[in-house]
Amino acid sequence: MTNSPKKTGVFLINLGTPDSPSTSDVRKYLREFLMDRRVIDIPVVSRFLLINGIIAPFRAPKSAKVYKELWQPEGSPLKFYGIQVKQLLQEALGKNYHVALGMRYQSPSIAEAAKEFEGKAFDEIIVLPLFPQYASASTGSAIEEAMRIIMQWELIPNVKVISNFFEHPMFIQSFVEIGKKYLAAHAYDHILFTYHGLPERQIMKASVDNYCKLGSCCESYHSKNKLCYRAQCFATTRLLVAQLGIPKEKYTICFQSRLGKTPWIKPYTDDIIKELTAKGVKSVLAFSPSFIADCLETTIEGGVEYKELFEENGGEHWQLVESLNAHPTWVACLKEMVEQV
Repeated sequence: MTNSPKKTGVFLINLGTPDSPSTSDVRKYLREFLMDRRVIDIPVVSRFLLINGIIAPFRAPKSAKVYKELWQPEGSPLKFYGIQVKQLLQEALGKNYHVALGMRYQSPSIAEAAKEFEGKAFDEIIVLPLFPQYASASTGSAIEEAMRIIMQWELIPNVKVISNFFEHPMFIQSFVEIGKKYLAAHAYDHILFTYHGLPERQIMKASVDNYCKLGSCCESYHSKNKLCYRAQCFATTRLLVAQLGIPKEKYTICFQSRLGKTPWIKPYTDDIIKELTAKGVKSVLAFSPSFIADCLETTIEGGVEYKELFEENGGEHWQLVESLNAHPTWVACLKEMVEQV
């Protein structure tokens, strides 16, 4: 029997984006996204009434205006950078790999992307959600949907999952390389590391032996909190500041993008901005290391809205570090993760 090279499918998955910045497409996106039981983890009837009766009707027109600010001639940055990365990774991996990109919500959907693998006699499929730190609402949802689709195939190959990469050396190096150009150009008073937030209840639900206290327990990373999103964010920051040479007193970890009135993980980014300006901080460099591509939460929330808040409270120079997008070290990181899994 002739030994043929192993064929591997690489399934990149990101969150998704509306198909356009129109109100109807944004409303459609919000409904699909927020109806996910892992995103809003309340009973389905309550979730349906909340989203279809309040959030989608009232938030969609406002969100559409913001998406229009984000939109580029090529479309949504999260999508067009995703396509670029897929193509670059395909070139880097070579002919024995097939790279596909699916979005958890909207297009190209996970089901559409999975059709590229079905019936192709792959030896294995590597499922790689593009979220550095594991959270049920992002990584967990992407894996669940991918496995739901794969389980329907007649022929199911070996399936491997990369559930996080928050401490991968090349992931850290990618942000370091981008951040250094800003640190070399300006002496910032303070550095912010602002991550996407989560409801506190979601962190507590995933706590091992009730270890999580949503406080100093995240200042070290070990077996008791290794699956905690907040602890992984803190661990990412420690690795970044070590390579960037930022002393402890000059940086803060915080969390953004909260929704609703229930408590989300703290400290909140907007509160930290006000605290910093009250102390006389005039210049801030902000990293968003939970996002691998520019999107609404980075470009608009982090780059525009927080800049306005900073300046309204007396700040003078706010600079957002862009996401990894199609940075070559990031593509090399993905290649290494795929080859070593």
